[in-house]
Amino acid sequence: VYKRQFSPWLTSLLPPEMTGIADGVDEVRRKVRYLVKNGADVIKFGASAGVMSGEESVGAPQYTQEEMNAIVEEARLWERKACAHAHGTEAIKMAVRAGVVSIEHGSMIDAEGIELMKSRGTYLVADIYNDDYIVAAYEKMGAPAQILEKEKKVGRIQRENFQRAVRAGVKVAYGTDAGIFPHGFNARQFRHMVQWGLTPMQAIQSATLHAAELLGWMDSVGRIAPGWNADLIAVEGDPLKDITCLEDVGFVMKGGVVYKNRF
Repeated sequence: VYKRQFSPWLTSLLPPEMTGIADGVDEVRRKVRYLVKNGADVIKFGASAGVMSGEESVGAPQYTQEEMNAIVEEARLWERKACAHAHGTEAIKMAVRAGVVSIEHGSMIDAEGIELMKSRGTYLVADIYNDDYIVAAYEKMGAPAQILEKEKKVGRIQRENFQRAVRAGVKVAYGTDAGIFPHGFNARQFRHMVQWGLTPMQAIQSATLHAAELLGWMDSVGRIAPGWNADLIAVEGDPLKDITCLEDVGFVMKGGVVYKNRF
């Protein structure tokens, strides 16, 4: 059963930290402080509308430039990174100009946005597997027609723009938007990243080395080396020859403890 349309009328059912409603520079600063006080390590905000939300647009900016600037500046004061959900062309560029460390989705990015991200070192975290699952499953689950129409607007173009960004040299980190599809399907994105421009090694590094760099965890995760966390997986086959090997994990070690060993 479809349960993911986030109507504003349902926000009263969520705790305040999950609603994130804030208008104006003072309010967004107050919201960042509230989130940091309650343990947030990263500040994420909705720079644009989305696919699963109730509004008609999929890409319209949700904040002014001044508000986005204030969110990022306030996060920095508390030594936190800020990132932005953004599908829309202008919203992407506004968030990058504000100084976010990453853009999640980036569906409708244009050439100017790609150049901005490259020049500022902004990461692209693009969930280019999602379209397969949404198109195949959401109508059967009873998703509103509006949701399906919005997905049709961004699905293919997101992949094409991901390819353009990769070719231009924009940094890429792995992120799947899991929850939109069942957890456990996360690794299916690797094959799409390779199909749309990354080498298998680049795709793997996007989920390890580059993800660690984006989060500021380079001294503890993201590589296999003395002193780093012993977080390892193993698969049958060579993912550099067949990236889909990563969809069937046979061995899992977390912090030096083996949780799964099929070998």
